[in-house]
Amino acid sequence: MSQETIDELVDLLNAYNQAYRRGVPIVSDAEYDTLVEQLRAIAPDHPFLQVVEPEQFTGRQEVRHPTPMLSIEKSYTREQLERFVARVQKEADALGVDSVSFRLTPKLDGLAGRDDGIVFATRGNGEVGYEISNAFAKGVIPIGGRGQGMGEIVVVKSYFDERMADFFEHPRNMVVGIISSDTLNENAASALEARMVHFVPYTQTASLIVDGRRLVEETRLLVRDLLKDVDYPTDGVVAEVTDDRLKERMGATAHHYRWQIAIKTKGETAQTTVTGIQWQVGRTGKVTPVLEVDPVSLSGATIRRVSAHHAGNIRNSGIGIGTRIEVIRSGEVIPKLEAVLEVRGEVERPKTCPSCNTPLVWQNDFLKCTNSACRAQIEQRISHWFRILGNADWFGIKTIRRLVDNGHDSLEAVYRLSESDFADMGFGPVQSKNLAEAITLSRTKPVEDWRFLAAFGIADLGIGDSRKLLAHIPLENIVKMDRAAIARIKGFGDKTSQSIVESIDAMAGTIRHMLDLGFNLQRTPLSSEQEAIVSPIAGKGIVFTGKMIHGSREAMQAEARALGGKVQTAVSGSTDYLVCGERVGASKINKANRLGVTILTESQYMTLVTEK
Repeated sequence: MSQETIDELVDLLNAYNQAYRRGVPIVSDAEYDTLVEQLRAIAPDHPFLQVVEPEQFTGRQEVRHPTPMLSIEKSYTREQLERFVARVQKEADALGVDSVSFRLTPKLDGLAGRDDGIVFATRGNGEVGYEISNAFAKGVIPIGGRGQGMGEIVVVKSYFDERMADFFEHPRNMVVGIISSDTLNENAASALEARMVHFVPYTQTASLIVDGRRLVEETRLLVRDLLKDVDYPTDGVVAEVTDDRLKERMGATAHHYRWQIAIKTKGETAQTTVTGIQWQVGRTGKVTPVLEVDPVSLSGATIRRVSAHHAGNIRNSGIGIGTRIEVIRSGEVIPKLEAVLEVRGEVERPKTCPSCNTPLVWQNDFLKCTNSACRAQIEQRISHWFRILGNADWFGIKTIRRLVDNGHDSLEAVYRLSESDFADMGFGPVQSKNLAEAITLSRTKPVEDWRFLAAFGIADLGIGDSRKLLAHIPLENIVKMDRAAIARIKGFGDKTSQSIVESIDAMAGTIRHMLDLGFNLQRTPLSSEQEAIVSPIAGKGIVFTGKMIHGSREAMQAEARALGGKVQTAVSGSTDYLVCGERVGASKINKANRLGVTILTESQYMTLVTEK
């Protein structure tokens, strides 16, 4: 396996992890863990596998944990669990421990924290977290009182499902927003007021004590019994050794404690009957089926709707009303069709788009609406933007539908809206203010350039490939790429490259417009062989001075470093360019003139780095 392939896999894992830490997960835990295991198989000593996946809360005081808050080793199969139990037993035998027992507790799916009664901090990188004690002032309820140690900040699941699911992609999205934002989303504020957001210490959760034999042989039954009455989001069960001497002997890696493991399953399954089929239109025009089914209990939730993946499933499997199916649900992921058990009923597929009535066409296994002005596609594109960008709340699908109802049907239009514009559309005073602030925050809060690019929803260009692309081509040059330029990058085939170029051409105006708004972008470093080819400032000494319009001075410095520039704080004999914003003092300009340094306005600098 090449180093480049390993690097690409790690880049993808980092992207997925950052999305999860921000509360906007892009893939299920199972999909993420599968990629981690792929990396472990091909590069078992890779640094990514040796440390806790980091989280960041900008503007918060850093706090060092007295004891590291590590991640947890995961087990998806009986064989993995057996190996863990055998490893524990081997150490117990060496220590002379006669009887080994394990404590099982729910693995809550929230934001990990530590509360010592004075300091309340997030996990951070395991060694150093971020101080978030103001969460309690906001209304987070500490179960069992303050000072109970480590636990998770979570929202009551039944409350979320009933009141909040339409406004947040995932319960963790709501929790992260509460902790990270100074301005609260009104829906999050109502959940806090209702006392439905809790810090649950691990010591306050339900538990079972079992021996190794029961742990291995009765895993599914034990997990079901432990989780059935838990009204918080969960993603498995944690099993840990109860004997403190054995814990001390087993110790820890830099990533996890060796005496505990997270038991995670592929997902509980159940059988039910199809009662109807709804067809939904996505941002790219794909029309996908959602099966309405007889209500069935699955992983502690009542399931009434199931994803059927794509129209080809309906066509090829002959699914009609009355068909018996098996469904699967893993963690908080939407239930999915696992198997067709007994085909019944007439197979019906739409001939026209359920949103705009445009005739549908087949593309492989997908039915597709080819009308880019389709209302459903417009709504989903705007929703995709805010979900992938991930740095501003408030823009749930109901809000977006109201914007589109009032004619604001593009990102350009949405980003022109002011507080008074939102009020004119019928939003309340507080929500209007928060929506306007969210627009500003999305531009000014730091965001990775690959996330910015992926948020446009360009065909065949997800987060991983956006990051790969920007390691070879600066963001400002994206709208001028041709198919061959992309195809030369390893991992992009001719067909995919053509699809990406066509999609970028179709939205080039929008991409340019959003770039001109001056988002605070954190730039992807160019690969070494590309710096000299595409960046005219590579190796050049650059000083930025004055107030910048394109973005903050810090953002422009980071951008210049990503393009290979040598950012300096003062003009000297090694300076090549002095980039001047507004209100620049005469002393720096005079010194630059004396030393023969090229003086550029901000506009001239942007032309330099983008046109070449």
